[in-house]
Amino acid sequence: MGEQDANYRFADEATIEPEHITRARAHALELGAAPVSAAVGAQCAVLAAASQALNIVEIGTGAGVSGLWLLYGSPRATLTTIDSEPEHLGAARQAFSEAKIPPARARFITGRAAEVLPRMNEASYDIVLVDADPEGVIEYVEHGLRLVRAGGTVLVPRVLRNGAVSDPVRRDAVTAAYRSLISETQASPAVIGALSIVGEGLLQLTTRPAG
Repeated sequence: MGEQDANYRFADEATIEPEHITRARAHALELGAAPVSAAVGAQCAVLAAASQALNIVEIGTGAGVSGLWLLYGSPRATLTTIDSEPEHLGAARQAFSEAKIPPARARFITGRAAEVLPRMNEASYDIVLVDADPEGVIEYVEHGLRLVRAGGTVLVPRVLRNGAVSDPVRRDAVTAAYRSLISETQASPAVIGALSIVGEGLLQLTTRPAG
Protein backbone atom coordinates (compact mmCIF):
# COMPACT_ATOMS: atom_id res chain seq x y z
CA MET A 1 0.00 0.00 0.00
CA GLY A 2 1.40 3.39 -1.03
CA GLU A 3 1.64 6.38 1.29
CA GLN A 4 -1.34 8.10 -0.33
CA ASP A 5 -3.54 5.01 -0.08
CA ALA A 6 -2.50 4.59 3.55
CA ASN A 7 -3.53 8.18 4.25
CA TYR A 8 -6.93 7.64 2.62
CA ARG A 9 -7.51 4.50 4.65
CA PHE A 10 -6.41 6.14 7.89
CA ALA A 11 -8.68 9.14 7.32
CA ASP A 12 -11.65 6.90 6.56
CA GLU A 13 -11.07 4.66 9.57
CA ALA A 14 -10.44 7.60 11.92
CA THR A 15 -13.98 8.92 11.45
CA ILE A 16 -16.23 8.04 14.38
CA GLU A 17 -19.83 7.79 13.28
CA PRO A 18 -22.65 8.46 15.76
CA GLU A 19 -24.57 5.32 16.65
CA HIS A 20 -27.88 6.50 15.19
CA ILE A 21 -26.20 7.14 11.81
CA THR A 22 -24.48 3.74 11.88
CA ARG A 23 -27.88 2.09 12.35
CA ALA A 24 -29.30 4.07 9.43
CA ARG A 25 -26.28 3.05 7.32
CA ALA A 26 -26.91 -0.64 7.99
CA HIS A 27 -30.53 -0.28 6.88
CA ALA A 28 -29.52 1.71 3.81
CA LEU A 29 -27.09 -1.01 2.76
CA GLU A 30 -29.80 -3.63 3.17
CA LEU A 31 -31.95 -1.61 0.75
CA GLY A 32 -29.08 -1.10 -1.70
CA ALA A 33 -29.30 2.66 -1.18
CA ALA A 34 -25.50 3.25 -1.24
CA PRO A 35 -25.15 5.85 1.54
CA VAL A 36 -22.27 8.34 1.63
CA SER A 37 -19.21 7.21 3.56
CA ALA A 38 -18.72 8.25 7.16
CA ALA A 39 -15.73 10.39 6.15
CA VAL A 40 -17.78 12.35 3.61
CA GLY A 41 -20.72 12.55 6.01
CA ALA A 42 -18.48 14.05 8.68
CA GLN A 43 -17.23 16.68 6.23
CA CYS A 44 -20.83 17.58 5.39
CA ALA A 45 -21.58 17.90 9.10
CA VAL A 46 -18.62 20.24 9.61
CA LEU A 47 -19.72 22.45 6.71
CA ALA A 48 -23.29 22.55 8.03
CA ALA A 49 -22.00 23.51 11.48
CA ALA A 50 -19.56 26.12 10.17
CA SER A 51 -22.22 27.82 8.07
CA GLN A 52 -24.83 27.56 10.84
CA ALA A 53 -27.18 26.21 8.20
CA LEU A 54 -30.89 26.56 8.88
CA ASN A 55 -32.37 25.46 5.53
CA ILE A 56 -30.93 22.45 3.72
CA VAL A 57 -32.00 20.59 0.57
CA GLU A 58 -30.87 17.07 -0.16
CA ILE A 59 -31.24 15.65 -3.67
CA GLY A 60 -31.13 11.88 -3.16
CA THR A 61 -32.08 10.59 0.27
CA GLY A 62 -29.87 7.49 0.53
CA ALA A 63 -32.20 6.15 3.25
CA GLY A 64 -31.31 9.03 5.55
CA VAL A 65 -27.57 8.76 6.19
CA SER A 66 -26.42 12.02 4.59
CA GLY A 67 -29.41 13.89 6.02
CA LEU A 68 -28.60 12.66 9.51
CA TRP A 69 -25.01 13.84 9.12
CA LEU A 70 -26.15 17.29 7.97
CA LEU A 71 -28.54 17.63 10.90
CA TYR A 72 -25.87 16.32 13.25
CA GLY A 73 -23.76 19.30 12.18
CA SER A 74 -26.60 21.79 12.35
CA PRO A 75 -29.20 20.64 14.90
CA ARG A 76 -31.48 23.66 14.33
CA ALA A 77 -31.73 23.18 10.57
CA THR A 78 -34.75 22.07 8.58
CA LEU A 79 -34.00 19.46 5.90
CA THR A 80 -35.94 18.96 2.67
CA THR A 81 -35.00 15.63 1.11
CA ILE A 82 -36.06 14.55 -2.40
CA ASP A 83 -36.03 11.01 -3.78
CA SER A 84 -37.90 9.06 -6.42
CA GLU A 85 -37.77 5.86 -4.34
CA PRO A 86 -40.57 5.73 -1.74
CA GLU A 87 -38.79 2.88 0.05
CA HIS A 88 -35.69 5.00 0.59
CA LEU A 89 -37.76 7.89 1.89
CA GLY A 90 -39.59 5.51 4.21
CA ALA A 91 -36.28 4.27 5.58
CA ALA A 92 -35.17 7.86 6.12
CA ARG A 93 -38.37 8.67 8.00
CA GLN A 94 -37.77 5.71 10.27
CA ALA A 95 -34.12 6.67 10.82
CA PHE A 96 -35.06 10.25 11.65
CA SER A 97 -37.76 9.08 14.05
CA GLU A 98 -35.34 6.72 15.81
CA ALA A 99 -32.86 9.61 16.08
CA LYS A 100 -35.62 11.67 17.75
CA ILE A 101 -35.49 14.39 15.12
CA PRO A 102 -38.71 16.44 15.41
CA PRO A 103 -41.04 15.91 12.41
CA ALA A 104 -41.08 19.67 11.75
CA ARG A 105 -37.37 19.58 10.94
CA ALA A 106 -37.67 17.13 8.03
CA ARG A 107 -39.69 17.39 4.84
CA PHE A 108 -39.84 14.34 2.56
CA ILE A 109 -40.70 14.78 -1.13
CA THR A 110 -41.32 11.81 -3.40
CA GLY A 111 -40.53 12.63 -7.01
CA ARG A 112 -37.92 13.10 -9.68
CA ALA A 113 -35.51 15.88 -8.78
CA ALA A 114 -35.68 17.31 -12.31
CA GLU A 115 -39.41 17.92 -11.79
CA VAL A 116 -39.30 19.04 -8.15
CA LEU A 117 -36.33 21.44 -8.18
CA PRO A 118 -37.68 24.00 -10.69
CA ARG A 119 -40.62 24.64 -8.32
CA MET A 120 -38.41 25.47 -5.34
CA ASN A 121 -37.60 29.03 -4.31
CA GLU A 122 -34.26 30.36 -5.44
CA ALA A 123 -31.68 31.86 -3.06
CA SER A 124 -33.55 30.32 -0.10
CA TYR A 125 -31.21 27.62 1.21
CA ASP A 126 -27.90 27.45 3.02
CA ILE A 127 -26.79 24.05 1.72
CA VAL A 128 -27.85 21.86 -1.20
CA LEU A 129 -26.43 18.33 -1.29
CA VAL A 130 -26.52 16.62 -4.71
CA ASP A 131 -26.46 12.82 -4.46
CA ALA A 132 -28.97 11.69 -7.09
CA ASP A 133 -28.58 9.82 -10.37
CA PRO A 134 -25.16 10.72 -11.83
CA GLU A 135 -26.54 11.23 -15.34
CA GLY A 136 -28.19 14.42 -14.14
CA VAL A 137 -25.38 15.77 -11.97
CA ILE A 138 -24.70 18.94 -13.98
CA GLU A 139 -28.41 19.83 -14.15
CA TYR A 140 -28.81 19.22 -10.41
CA VAL A 141 -25.77 21.31 -9.52
CA GLU A 142 -27.09 24.16 -11.66
CA HIS A 143 -30.36 23.97 -9.74
CA GLY A 144 -28.43 23.80 -6.47
CA LEU A 145 -26.48 26.96 -7.27
CA ARG A 146 -29.77 28.69 -8.05
CA LEU A 147 -31.37 27.54 -4.80
CA VAL A 148 -28.62 28.51 -2.36
CA ARG A 149 -28.34 32.02 -0.97
CA ALA A 150 -25.26 34.18 -1.59
CA GLY A 151 -22.54 32.49 0.41
CA GLY A 152 -24.46 29.19 0.41
CA THR A 153 -22.83 25.90 -0.47
CA VAL A 154 -23.54 23.07 -2.91
CA LEU A 155 -22.05 19.70 -1.96
CA VAL A 156 -21.50 16.88 -4.47
CA PRO A 157 -20.35 13.54 -3.03
CA ARG A 158 -19.06 10.63 -5.18
CA VAL A 159 -17.56 13.18 -7.54
CA LEU A 160 -14.45 11.06 -8.20
CA ARG A 161 -16.56 8.12 -9.46
CA ASN A 162 -14.42 5.43 -7.78
CA GLY A 163 -11.28 6.58 -9.57
CA ALA A 164 -12.89 6.91 -13.01
CA VAL A 165 -12.56 10.71 -13.16
CA SER A 166 -8.80 10.61 -12.69
CA ASP A 167 -8.37 7.80 -15.26
CA PRO A 168 -7.70 9.35 -18.70
CA VAL A 169 -8.82 6.14 -20.38
CA ARG A 170 -12.37 6.54 -19.09
CA ARG A 171 -14.32 8.60 -21.61
CA ASP A 172 -17.95 7.63 -20.98
CA ALA A 173 -20.54 10.41 -20.79
CA VAL A 174 -21.03 10.32 -17.02
CA THR A 175 -17.31 10.43 -16.24
CA ALA A 176 -16.85 13.26 -18.75
CA ALA A 177 -19.70 15.17 -17.09
CA TYR A 178 -18.03 14.91 -13.67
CA ARG A 179 -14.68 16.04 -15.12
CA SER A 180 -16.40 19.00 -16.77
CA LEU A 181 -18.23 19.86 -13.55
CA ILE A 182 -14.99 19.92 -11.56
CA SER A 183 -12.95 21.88 -14.10
CA GLU A 184 -15.64 24.45 -14.86
CA THR A 185 -16.51 25.16 -11.25
CA GLN A 186 -12.87 25.43 -10.26
CA ALA A 187 -12.43 28.08 -12.95
CA SER A 188 -15.69 29.91 -12.27
CA PRO A 189 -15.52 33.36 -10.66
CA ALA A 190 -19.05 32.81 -9.29
CA VAL A 191 -18.04 30.18 -6.75
CA ILE A 192 -15.22 29.20 -4.42
CA GLY A 193 -14.60 25.52 -5.10
CA ALA A 194 -12.69 22.82 -3.25
CA LEU A 195 -12.31 19.14 -4.03
CA SER A 196 -11.83 16.73 -1.14
CA ILE A 197 -10.48 13.27 -1.98
CA VAL A 198 -11.35 11.64 1.33
CA GLY A 199 -13.83 8.79 1.02
CA GLU A 200 -15.52 8.79 -2.37
CA GLY A 201 -14.71 12.46 -2.89
CA LEU A 202 -16.66 15.62 -2.14
CA LEU A 203 -16.90 18.70 -4.35
CA GLN A 204 -17.69 21.83 -2.32
CA LEU A 205 -18.97 24.95 -4.07
CA THR A 206 -19.69 28.14 -2.12
CA THR A 207 -21.30 30.97 -4.05
CA ARG A 208 -19.73 34.42 -4.02
CA PRO A 209 -21.96 37.39 -3.16
CA ALA A 210 -22.89 39.42 -6.24
CA GLY A 211 -20.85 42.56 -6.81
